[in-house]
Amino acid sequence: MSAFLDLVRSHPVAEFQIGDILLEQRHHTGRLLVLLEGEVEVLRDGVRVGKASEPGACFGEMSVLLDRAHTASVRALRPCRVAVIENPRDFLTREPAAALQIAELLARRLDALNKYLIDVKRQYEGHDHLAMVDDVLETLMHRQPRTVAR
Repeated sequence: MSAFLDLVRSHPVAEFQIGDILLEQRHHTGRLLVLLEGEVEVLRDGVRVGKASEPGACFGEMSVLLDRAHTASVRALRPCRVAVIENPRDFLTREPAAALQIAELLARRLDALNKYLIDVKRQYEGHDHLAMVDDVLETLMHRQPRTVAR
């Protein structure tokens, strides 16, 4: 992680206080944020889906890669400092190590989601109302990527 932090140290740093919104769901900033210090929570539709306090945690990567609005909000739980990458696609193209870091982050999230869905499926095996878990798993495993127009 320290190599990744070294890659973002030359970018501008923004500071946030407790309760400040770093990224807002349904807004498109085009920015990638990297936590340098502090603690944040990630909220989707107002529900906390995660917390992060480890330096190097990234936010906004899905929005950047899919060229759409943020899928969650990020709010400061403690005073925070973040590196702000204004042109993240250029940054990721120039810095393959950073792109690999983001790919690994997304792969870990997808793996955790798959494990969770499989666990839910096993717990409710035989209950017709959860047959949709099969559909969700099938979609995740075989979904064709949508081409993003540039």
